Amino acid sequence: MVFPVETEERVKRRALSICQEHLRKVVEITRKTHQLIDSFVKEENNTVKQLYAEIREAEEEVDIARRTVAQELAEIGAILISREDFLRFTGLTNEIADFCEGIAFRLLELAERGWKVPSDIKQSLLKLSEGVFETISKLRETALTLSYGLSKTSEKAREVEVAERTVDDLYRELDVKILNSHLEIPVLLLLRDVLQLMEDAADKAEDASGAARILAFAM
Repeated sequence: MVFPVETEERVKRRALSICQEHLRKVVEITRKTHQLIDSFVKEENNTVKQLYAEIREAEEEVDIARRTVAQELAEIGAILISREDFLRFTGLTNEIADFCEGIAFRLLELAERGWKVPSDIKQSLLKLSEGVFETISKLRETALTLSYGLSKTSEKAREVEVAERTVDDLYRELDVKILNSHLEIPVLLLLRDVLQLMEDAADKAEDASGAARILAFAM
């Protein structure tokens, strides 16, 4: 069966819209995670606890949005040849939300147990968090350009890659600082977990920007 061009264009816009809404929720959970890290640095433990609860709730909303994407794409069916590319993009961005919840949980544990983290490490952690949030914000900008052609999407995707490299440099510098800090073993392990999850989130954003480039071919 041959479908009219306008039908295919309409389902593409529908698929893109639900993927962008999912990503908006992912960016929001990333924003809350950055706020939690800022509160952790300031030793505002009650705020850390409150933000963790909000992040858990936001993670559930992200999962619901991901299932909505899958359901919508299943209903669209064979009309949309690129539906697997949409699913891959959403799958990659969904992992960012999982990483954020893991970051928040570990920092809450540090805060509630009263384990001390040196001020310079806290400040470096906040700087790394800013870099991760910047990377994921650039990813959303990339997704918003998908309706404007491959050239614009590729330009924004390169900005994601640049931001991710900055995160990579900050991550390595802070990892060495933590290893040289003579922290208690539980604190050291939790902090290194947080660092790894933050880098994983930025890496996943870079992977998703590559998936966006592929999507741009189909738009």
